[in-house]
Amino acid sequence: MEIHQQIVDWLDTGRCFALATILRAEGSTPQKVGVKAVIDAEGRIWGTLGGGLVEAEAQRRAVEVCRAQLPAVFDFDLAQAYAPDAGPICGGTMRILIDPTAAKDRAVYAQAAEALRQRRRGVLLTSVRTGPQPEIQVEWFPPEALPAEGHFPAAEAIGSCLQRESPRLFVESSQEPGESTEVLVEPVIPRPLLLIAGGGHVGQALAEQATLIGFEVTVVDDRPEFADPALFPEGVTARCGEIPQEVAAFPMGADTYVVIVTRGHRQDAEALAACIHSPAAYVGMIGSRRKVDLLRKSFIESGLATPEEFDRVFAPIGLEIGAVTVPEIATSIAAELIAVRRGGERVRG
Repeated sequence: MEIHQQIVDWLDTGRCFALATILRAEGSTPQKVGVKAVIDAEGRIWGTLGGGLVEAEAQRRAVEVCRAQLPAVFDFDLAQAYAPDAGPICGGTMRILIDPTAAKDRAVYAQAAEALRQRRRGVLLTSVRTGPQPEIQVEWFPPEALPAEGHFPAAEAIGSCLQRESPRLFVESSQEPGESTEVLVEPVIPRPLLLIAGGGHVGQALAEQATLIGFEVTVVDDRPEFADPALFPEGVTARCGEIPQEVAAFPMGADTYVVIVTRGHRQDAEALAACIHSPAAYVGMIGSRRKVDLLRKSFIESGLATPEEFDRVFAPIGLEIGAVTVPEIATSIAAELIAVRRGGERVRG
């Protein structure tokens, strides 16, 4: 379950828990800034802070703060912490907030969860006023209503984190010894949409991998046996219908990715025609170079696309890693999706 909705659900059922949030992660660490997990009063954890000794310490402290109902912040040096059975030593440092007082911020977490459901962006600010006893405040801001002048951190800094989709901890010193204000700025970004046209072996393998790397996946096929939800991981939407119509009706935007892996050249061409003019961030089509060259010629000569429009298509699809098997092909496609999403350069074989 999405973490913000999980927080709301746990609060509504009256469960006693602490919310663990990584405020800072420097060097080699098992998890990064902004990662959250919920830990109940018995120390059981949902989500992960990276496992090993750091997670065990967070669980131990969560039991304590749930009993006291007072938040705590602790620093963990992974280079100094060692046990023979603790697994690999990362060598970095982590700063973690353990907060049992999320109930006071229920409305904020509900806003974040609702924004994700509606595919809207926003930013979550977790302020930690350090001192003898940490004080926690959580705020939610949509992009069009960032904090006014005089807020720490400034709206420009918050907007930069949102634009880069990267969380960051800001620290403001205080004149009081041992006190400061730490503000974790967390962009809340809907998962990118991946439409897979074709529910065959490649489509199935890609749906599994794409789910793991954070995509919200929909698979369409005109054959009922290849649009069976049982073929795909939990959370994947499978639709049966005419592929061109399904592709044309799919909501396309700057966070939409389309992978065309149907059962034949004609179906691939029809699916491509249905989305080649869309604002999708990525359109990729499986096929040999000869097939791609023939389709390019056909699309341009028929007026279906300009040369510039066709050249936006990632075809042949996937990074050139020598993939042969179906899982390898799916891996090469998933790697290309990551490269495009994260701003990497296009790689051609």
